[in-house]
Amino acid sequence: MPVTDVSPIYLPLLESDKLIARMIEAEAALHECHLCGNDCGIDRTQRPGPCRIGVTAYVASYGPHHGEEDVLRGRYGSGTIFFSGCNLHCQYCQNDDISQRVAGQPVAPQDLAAMMLDLEQQGCHNINLVSPTHVVPQIVLGLAVAIRAGLRLPIVYNTGGYDAPQALRLMDGLIDIYMPDMKYSDAAIAQRLSLVRDYPAVNRAAVKEMHRQVGDLVVDERGIARRGLLVRHLVLPGGLAGTAEVARFLAEEISRDTYINVMAQYHPAYKARQCASDAMPLDRRVMPAEYAAAVQQCREAGLYRFDERCGILRSR
Repeated sequence: MPVTDVSPIYLPLLESDKLIARMIEAEAALHECHLCGNDCGIDRTQRPGPCRIGVTAYVASYGPHHGEEDVLRGRYGSGTIFFSGCNLHCQYCQNDDISQRVAGQPVAPQDLAAMMLDLEQQGCHNINLVSPTHVVPQIVLGLAVAIRAGLRLPIVYNTGGYDAPQALRLMDGLIDIYMPDMKYSDAAIAQRLSLVRDYPAVNRAAVKEMHRQVGDLVVDERGIARRGLLVRHLVLPGGLAGTAEVARFLAEEISRDTYINVMAQYHPAYKARQCASDAMPLDRRVMPAEYAAAVQQCREAGLYRFDERCGILRSR
């Protein structure tokens, strides 16, 4: 049922004056970083972590994005801010030019706030923070400036899903819409393809905490998301993503009402062809039958709220 009024989740923090305490906590996190599953513990005020980013965040680009999920893009687009660097090292990344190197411009909190306010002025339906995990402290500082200056759009946390409790604690009460990837069900495959350990365990704990904070996705009378959890799952060739187990987890341990985007756009990129083998056929696109099977596995698990842009979903 659409809702008519869901105020931004961060207003109570502003009204209670707790933003200052959150800013202090955010700055402290950079001195011993445990924001993601890499758990590097590095003082990023002195040197970068595995994400390649130190104390200063870099923005590769920002602007209205009309290619996001239906519930985010609406008529005027999702206000995306693409951060440079990443806490994952996916060997098939389609944005490796910004994720696997430092690209774009360095931004102070005031610069980040100005981008958010500009996107709001352009009519975007939300502020969409893309690859935010490794720059959560910088985001907190930027959001504090923007909210005090009058920002009132929902904030979307668009993440690869390798988020640790430190990051999600800092985001609690600031993020309206969590949009994590659920990339893998198998830790060994995650280690091979994204060069990180324990991805499924870290990912599932993060998704549980995200859902605790914001609940199931709710939309307004225009069909635009206002608050809640939206999960992305990229189908990989050869069943490498473990769709059935991801779907079971969401239906049984999160909610059958979880909104999910089952994505079919995999194509060989970055180092995918170098990683390809008979067991890991990353040198080809996903076959239509593989994608159809993945969607069916989600349905069989009990999920029913799909992003509707893919024709195969419209046929249900």
